[in-house]
Amino acid sequence: MHPDGRGGPHAFVADVDRPELSEDDRHHLANVLRLRSGDALTVSDGLGAWRPCRFGAVLELCGEPVHVPAVARRVAVGFALIKGGRPEIVVQKLTELGVDRIVLLNAERSVVRWEPDKERHQMDRLGRVAREASMQSRRVRLPVLEGLESVASYVSVPGVAMAEPGGVPLDAACSMLLVGPEGGWTHGELGSREGVGLGPTILRSETAAIAAGVLLTALREKTT
Repeated sequence: MHPDGRGGPHAFVADVDRPELSEDDRHHLANVLRLRSGDALTVSDGLGAWRPCRFGAVLELCGEPVHVPAVARRVAVGFALIKGGRPEIVVQKLTELGVDRIVLLNAERSVVRWEPDKERHQMDRLGRVAREASMQSRRVRLPVLEGLESVASYVSVPGVAMAEPGGVPLDAACSMLLVGPEGGWTHGELGSREGVGLGPTILRSETAAIAAGVLLTALREKTT
């Protein structure tokens, strides 16, 4: 059970006052999670509201909607494209951790390059990954997922820092960490900026992105 008392599986709907499950979600709840008519679940609109229900052909409302205030300090992670299925892992774990915004970056040393058609397909797929991870982790706000963005469009934004081995510790002034590709940042991307270290060892790109999410969300809890 969730710490706030929410029990049962969790799903997203367009409207918590008139909740309707998608066909995929209904199939998952009934055939994978083996939910039966009358079993408890919660639904959320992905914007901060959730409500207890009971499963059935039509969802039965069994409590008033609850509106969860937005966090006082939103945090974000940007990570350069990485090979294979690893972007899925990063998006999944950052969502579970509670990162508010996830940005995929085109870095100069990115090994992977997406053409426009592939980008649309991949971003749709990663959006589904974020949604499923939000259901599993019982989030009431879906993360914002953006891509592909240039590194240059973020590096000068206040609160944005770049992860770099041997860098300084993360502090509360940082609200967004950018993580580079396997080959690291180029001199042109990093410039004279002092990077933020993620620990004493050299991390794989996907591990570094997840570590950035852990540090940012932990610091947020500590400072709010």
